[in-house]
Formats: sequence, C-alpha cells, structure tokens
Amino acid sequence: MTTILAIDCSVTGLGVAVLGNGERLAAIREDGRDQPARLLPAIEATLAAAGVDRQAVSLLAVTTGPGSFTGVRVGLATARGLAIGLGVPLAGIATTTVLLAQAKVPLAEDSGRRRRVVAAIDSRLGDWFCALDEDARTPCLTTAAALAVRLAGQACRIVGVGARQLAATLVAAGVDAVGEEEQPDPVALGRIAAEAGVETWRAANARDGLPRPLYLRGVNITLPDGARRTVD
Repeated sequence: MTTILAIDCSVTGLGVAVLGNGERLAAIREDGRDQPARLLPAIEATLAAAGVDRQAVSLLAVTTGPGSFTGVRVGLATARGLAIGLGVPLAGIATTTVLLAQAKVPLAEDSGRRRRVVAAIDSRLGDWFCALDEDARTPCLTTAAALAVRLAGQACRIVGVGARQLAATLVAAGVDAVGEEEQPDPVALGRIAAEAGVETWRAANARDGLPRPLYLRGVNITLPDGARRTVD
C-alpha cells in the first residue's frame, strides 16, 4: 500500500491527513496559531488514528504556498525534515492547486451551468493570491478590481480563504460570483500527490531538490519602531 502523509500549514491553523492508496485513513484540522508547537503532535496523533507507523509512510506531501509566510515555512521545514529522516520523497503542491481540486463538485443550484472556478487567499494586504481553473499551477497576486476585469461577463465560483468577501466585491463590480469559504484540505493535497506517484516525486526531488516555498511578493515585516515594510 502507498501510504501518504499530507501536511498543510499554509494559511491559518494546520491540517494533517494520512491516506492509503489515495483513500483517507485519518485526518485532523486545527485552527489557531502556534503551528511550530502543534504540528508534530498533530502528525503523531493522525498517524496513530490511522494505525500507521511513521516508518510505513511512502510519500510526504506539503502545501508550498502562496499564503502565510510563517505557516508555509513551518509546514515545509517540518515536511523536509521528515522526508530526509524517513528517506521518502516529498511532493510540494501549491495551496491554490489544492483549493481548485476541492472545488471539482459543481454547485447544486448551478446544475447544467458552468462557472469558472477561482482559488483565492486573502493576503491581508489589500490584494489576493489567486489561481484560475485553466491556470491551476500558476497562481498570481492580483487586486479585486483587476480580477473583476479579467472575469467580466463570466459566472465564477470563488473558493478559498476570504472567498465570500472577494465574491461580494466582484458582485458589486458587476461580476456574477459566488463565494465558498474553504481551508486547504490535506486529504485533497494527498490525493493530488498520489496521482503522480511516488517514483515521479522521487525523480523530481533528485532533479530539482526538495520543494521550496512559493511566494508571490516580498515578506511584510514589523521593524523595532513599529513601522512595517516589505522585503524580498
């Protein structure tokens, strides 16, 4: 059996899942902060709930961003350390790719009508990390106004963190939009990794190294005097 341990800390809180041959064995989602202190205990608890020893893990999967600078770093650092310690490959998947995968089921009220799907994460700096359905693996940083121009005349479905807020802004700009609040699902993350297969990820790690964080802008930091600035 191919056993996958999937980890997400890329936006808020954390999510961990264990999958066997692509099927969910156990999963947890915890909100709040302190991912550095809570992630390893959450991994241990999820493995125990699945009845899987860590040595039986065949593949690790982790969200690489875009999202929270701290969350992305915590998830990646933990996943990279586990991958090296266990001697297994590590799949790095964009957070927006996971959100798009979660939106594959059509809305019941839109039966027979196709809505474009947009994965969105509120950057909390006045813009959005987004990926559109036809460009799933190429997320971008955009404003609501720019997105409204791109989606003009099209029905769309916004899925992600802050999705309802973004949808309301788009509706005010004349776009037919609905929003669904979703956190990245570690089960969906694990299934995406499983589709490619263990050896594909092993080859990718050998060729490109272990996954790196996906940032779409510099990091916003607070200086000792309280001022904030963005650094590369």
